[in-house]
Amino acid sequence: MEATPPPSEPRKRGRPKGSTKAKADKERESGGGAPSRMKGPGGDKKNTAADESYAHWKLLVPVLYDWLASHNLVWPSLSCRWGPVLESGTYKNKQRLYLSEQTDHTQPNTLIIANCEVVKPRVAAENHIANFNEDARSPYVKKYKTILHPGEVNRIRELPQNKNIVATHTDCPEVLIWDVEAQPNRQALLGSADSRPDLVLSGHQENAEFALAMCPAEPFVLSGGKDKSVVLWSIQDHVSTLATEATQSAGSIIKAADNSTVGPRGVFQGHDDTVEDVQFCPSSSQQFCSVGDDSCLILWDARTGSSPVVKVEKAHNADLHCVDWNSHDDNFILTGSADHTVCMFDRRNLNSAGIGSPVHKFEGHSAAVLCVQWSPDKTSVFGSSAEDGLLNIWDYEKIGQMEETESKGPAGLFFQHAGHRDKVVDFHWNAYDPWTIVSVSDDGDLWNGGGTLQLWRMTDLLYRPKDEVLVELQKFKDHVIECSKTTS
Repeated sequence: MEATPPPSEPRKRGRPKGSTKAKADKERESGGGAPSRMKGPGGDKKNTAADESYAHWKLLVPVLYDWLASHNLVWPSLSCRWGPVLESGTYKNKQRLYLSEQTDHTQPNTLIIANCEVVKPRVAAENHIANFNEDARSPYVKKYKTILHPGEVNRIRELPQNKNIVATHTDCPEVLIWDVEAQPNRQALLGSADSRPDLVLSGHQENAEFALAMCPAEPFVLSGGKDKSVVLWSIQDHVSTLATEATQSAGSIIKAADNSTVGPRGVFQGHDDTVEDVQFCPSSSQQFCSVGDDSCLILWDARTGSSPVVKVEKAHNADLHCVDWNSHDDNFILTGSADHTVCMFDRRNLNSAGIGSPVHKFEGHSAAVLCVQWSPDKTSVFGSSAEDGLLNIWDYEKIGQMEETESKGPAGLFFQHAGHRDKVVDFHWNAYDPWTIVSVSDDGDLWNGGGTLQLWRMTDLLYRPKDEVLVELQKFKDHVIECSKTTS
């Protein structure tokens, strides 16, 4: 069975729907520079407050960042995920990176597997960090393999049990499972047949485009869609640890099958509108949560049936776009909304009647929040990205501290990545280098189609304990004074 996506329908979310016309294919394939950004109606580049803000941010890059690489995308990507580390070196690691190309149908939509060089902390020189060209492709990102995807790639998620296995959501009811190592490398030519997924997960009655999660403990997949349902699958029956079979790639956990289809383990009903995001509880493969356009946050437990355990009827004042569950303390859940805010809920404060207020509402965006994610390194830290082009880093432990009240900034906000010039549709913390982030923006509205992928790490002087930082700065000051005495 092949998943054949129906024609796309208008969506509520502020997600892009394709780029401008195809651009300089020869230039793309030859590795040349990316096309120049779009000019304004009069032929001049748009001069807006956003441009001025971006220019100001760029001046601060050497001070704020330990490393930053900007990579121009000819086509926008709606999702980005870190894959496994392939090689570990003295100064940098080689790591997989998953992203996509959402085209205007003059070329196939693709799932991209890239190899990325991640520079280790305190290695990059200051002038190297500052001298990047946002209109060019970064030498740190190299395309490794292209999969011709049936429909646009709205969401990518990797299987924790095997990072070579990824799931994708597209504009159809099915979830597609790919063994990225076993899949052949394809050339993106118009009219080429789509790549065949290794597994197809069926169970939705309408399109399921964004809500997708993989279980940390077992090979379970969770999805939500326009049919207002949350669907749970187990791919255990199609999993094998026998990687020696001739029909499998080394390390593959998917049994060789010709486009097998897997039915759901459970279908959960409780939302009154499209389910926009889902997430597993980090400590249980049977508990999960979901959010949707009905403004609800719902907690589920597969062991007790298909009805909600807790349903927070009015988690926000608008559609909910995203949710994440804290892997260090599974009492805390984040939600992001079209009302421009992020809410943190403590599930111990929620009851079966759906009553419960957020622990805190984080207000630092000026547009719809599209993605929230807890840091893998520190319990109290998380990130949020939005249509305002900002990726904010928060620490709820900083709320109420003296330094914050003096700064007059939003409570809990301690870093703001302003390197994107349009909506930041997705980002992902690097679990192997926890303060390193990959983020993607869709630049089609303001620039010449395409998008921007950025790899970045803020300076550790911003998040390390203050006492440590002050001691280090004092040592540096003493060293400079000593050097000046020697040379004078």
